[in-house]
Order: sequence, then structure tokens, then C-alpha cells
Amino acid sequence: MDAGRGQLLVIDVQERLAPAIEDTDQIVGTCAFLAKVAGHLSVPVLITEQYPKGLGATLTAITQAATKPAIVSKTAFSAAREPKVMDRLRKKRGDQRRDQAIICGIESHVCVLQTALDLKESGFEVFVVADAITSRRLGSRDVALSRMAHAGIVPVTSEMVAFEWMGDASHKAFKAISALVRER
Repeated sequence: MDAGRGQLLVIDVQERLAPAIEDTDQIVGTCAFLAKVAGHLSVPVLITEQYPKGLGATLTAITQAATKPAIVSKTAFSAAREPKVMDRLRKKRGDQRRDQAIICGIESHVCVLQTALDLKESGFEVFVVADAITSRRLGSRDVALSRMAHAGIVPVTSEMVAFEWMGDASHKAFKAISALVRER
């Protein structure tokens, strides 16, 4: 993973959906961590909201952690089937060569899975952050991770993302990101 090529997608971590999933606090904290790391490294953050009228807005812990996130509502389970999402992702891929999608959020076996598969099909290099995705049942998350891996989507952890994006302890953001790691 390369911070200069990456885009962080936070999928559907919303007010009425989050309480129904496993490990809510851990997932929200890890998605917020990734958003903060992205901010330190100038990685664009795109947040999706599945039918916000019914499921509410993205949790404030995440929106406050992100630096100038783009927030797009959708009804399709795959964010890649929402034209506004794909327009933003493709524009950054074309203008800034950001061809890597790093995905976190909920639910693993529905919106995360379908988004990852569609982005892979659209030519993005796709990474799914295993410790930043979940479902109502952990078994669904596990099967989704397995299916994504078999499709060529790379499972990673949030700390893998942070340290690969930096690449070197001499990176100007190393101290700030190391402090975020220790706070967890």
C-alpha cells in the first residue's frame, strides 16, 4: 500500500446500523484511527451512508476523525454502483493516480464485500482492513474475508495500513501516527 496511491473508503458506519453489529466500539475506533492516519498522510477519505434517512448519519467519532471527508449517500449495497462514489474515486485515480482502495466499515458480508468486488472489477487494487470490518454475526465477516481473499482482494490490518503508508520511521508523520497507535 502506498499513501500516494491510496483512497480510504469508510462504508456505512451509521447511527442505527452500528448498534446491531459485533464489536461496535472496536470497529468505530479502528475506522476513526484509519481516518486520522489518512489525514496525517493526505490520503483522501470517502464515507458512504446507506439510506441515511432510515439508518442515520455516520457516527460522529468517524466524521470528526476525518480531514475533509467526502460523504455520499447510497441505496445500492455496493458503493461502486453509486455514480457519485465512482465519479469521485475515478477522478482521484485519473488526476492523482490514486488506484488503491482501502476499505473499512460495515457490514462485511453485504456492503463491504460487494463494494470490494466491484472496485476490483473496475481496476482498483483493493485492500480490506480485517480489524475494521464486521457484521451482525462474526461468522458472516469471516466468510466475507475468505471470499474477498479468493477474489484477489488483499486482507490487511489497520496498523499494516498506517506503517506501509508511512514506509519509514523518518517520515514526518511518524511521531503523530505512532502516538495514535499507542492510544489504541
